[in-house]
Amino acid sequence: MKNAIISLFMLTLATLLTAQNVAPQKEVFTPIRLGEVKPQGWIKTQMRQDLRGFTGNLEYLVPDLIQKDEIYGKDRLTHKVKSKDVGALGDPGDWNVQFLWWNSETQSNWRDGFVRQAFLSGDKAAQKRAKAYIESILATQDADGYLGVYAPDLRYKLTGENGELWAKATLFRVLLGYYEMTNDPKTWQALLKAVDNVLLNYPIHQSSPFKAQKPFAGLSHGLVFTDVLDRLYQLTQDRKYLEYAVFLYEDYSKNAVSEPDIQLDNILNASYQMQGHGVHSYEHLRPLTLAYWSTGNAQFKQALDVYLQRVQKLTTPSGGPIGDEWITQPRADATETGYEYCSIHELLHSYAVLLQKSGDPAFAEQIERTFFNAAQGARHPEKSGIAYLKTDNSYAMTGTKNGAGDPKQTRYKYSPAHQDAAVCCVPNAGRIAPYYVQSMWMKDADGLVANLLGPCQLDTDLGAKHVRIVEKTEYPYQNSFSFSITTQSAFVLKIRKPTWAQGITCNQAHQTENGYLKIAVPMGKTELNLTFETAVMAHTFAEKEHYFSYGALIYAHPIAATEELGKSFPIKGFYDWKYRPIKANTYRYIADHQAKFEEASIQIVAKNEQTQALETIRLIPLAKTILRQLSF
Repeated sequence: MKNAIISLFMLTLATLLTAQNVAPQKEVFTPIRLGEVKPQGWIKTQMRQDLRGFTGNLEYLVPDLIQKDEIYGKDRLTHKVKSKDVGALGDPGDWNVQFLWWNSETQSNWRDGFVRQAFLSGDKAAQKRAKAYIESILATQDADGYLGVYAPDLRYKLTGENGELWAKATLFRVLLGYYEMTNDPKTWQALLKAVDNVLLNYPIHQSSPFKAQKPFAGLSHGLVFTDVLDRLYQLTQDRKYLEYAVFLYEDYSKNAVSEPDIQLDNILNASYQMQGHGVHSYEHLRPLTLAYWSTGNAQFKQALDVYLQRVQKLTTPSGGPIGDEWITQPRADATETGYEYCSIHELLHSYAVLLQKSGDPAFAEQIERTFFNAAQGARHPEKSGIAYLKTDNSYAMTGTKNGAGDPKQTRYKYSPAHQDAAVCCVPNAGRIAPYYVQSMWMKDADGLVANLLGPCQLDTDLGAKHVRIVEKTEYPYQNSFSFSITTQSAFVLKIRKPTWAQGITCNQAHQTENGYLKIAVPMGKTELNLTFETAVMAHTFAEKEHYFSYGALIYAHPIAATEELGKSFPIKGFYDWKYRPIKANTYRYIADHQAKFEEASIQIVAKNEQTQALETIRLIPLAKTILRQLSF
């Protein structure tokens, strides 16, 4: 009888837990190991250009922030350090304590992009530099496993603003990437030991890492230490990493922090308006996502759904999310919404995590929109530099937003460093392509999934059998693909069908299921040729504006501009650039726009707002523009 009661109790408990959906959620896709997908075509070319440009030369462009500050080694922060040169312009005062950890972010985010680009693009000289860096950083590890920016008198003891977890998160992402691409055991063991040092000194449920007086950006950034924990779980299947990630999110939610958008109570408050520094608000999607998938907690799921809806309202047609640098508007605006390159990368990274865990192809669509449009459109199309801040409708790039506003603003220009603001966006511009490439292919229970399209080569194993797929394409600049497949065993290949595809031409038998083409691939060699057919599409934005797309690309009317050379850097050929429009003509949408696609551009009829005359104008991809009008 006693055993029957216990059995009934356990059954009732299990039923309640199932009803409340508190079981960990199954991840739909398995990530491909970094390095198994390598870019080809224009993506590889761009990576190699960046290694010869701002990504490969940043340590020489801003030597004071990188070469002359061994912040993880001999220049670790102690209580005696009261200031540090980070290159940014600012007023003196106690608030500058927030800057002390900045160089760790600059250095490690830059190294993350540099190391990944070096190995993914096959640049042997850059790989040699990457290896030397890894050896030097591992040499700074203390006997107890500590890797970080603080000396013993400060580490794990700071009661105010600090960058303990943030400096580690950025560095450990470098080590993870290097390990995955090289399988170096020394790096792996050092990483495991360093993470265990964190878990020991901030014990789970017995400490409060986010409790601080006057917290600021470093503390809030530290929540994405969960990036490291997520990947370690995937590589080891040790749930202690997931449990610690949930602990971090819960601790962050209950403390007074400077970036409260992601706190659970604020998300579940229907009247709350997002107000944080954009980059935090978009990177914090990942800790919330991991907390939900690790637990199945229904409140976390509700919060994730609400948060995603809020982010969508903050996103421009190109995929750029509000962040100039704070979220000061309830909705995005194609002219007034400035977005930071850091925010572009962090939102893309968050969507990649959501895609992997949920299997929802809508996140792949968002990633492509962001990478091909906002990210490419904020790069200089010819020179080595990026826009720290950019708008979809970009009428001037002279430092201030569209040539107006705060005269002290410097971020609306092109630069290989942006040292007068902060050297954060340029490092992230070096990270975004490797993170896109890493998520192009994933695995599922049936085989392989092409989630993000583009030129690449995949070499991976399904079980003990090797598969190689060479994807040749100029996508997104055209929509035809050739997949050359060599496999030692049969498997199912899934290729995402974009929502803009109006027709499919494929030389292999296929089914369409849940947004994917499903193709049975036999053992041996298979040539798969695929074309997605589409047409020019006109979209409505913010109820009164319109913009045009063809396939995955958003098109804009380029505005002729004069170029002004700005600051020069220690390396020959590197400068800041500003641009002023030659003519201030803008255009308005008309219903009879007669849009047609020809010669890699869209032609439309629009009304010249200055003359009121109807004109035929040519729109080109955002990636090829500097000044432009995107919405009409």
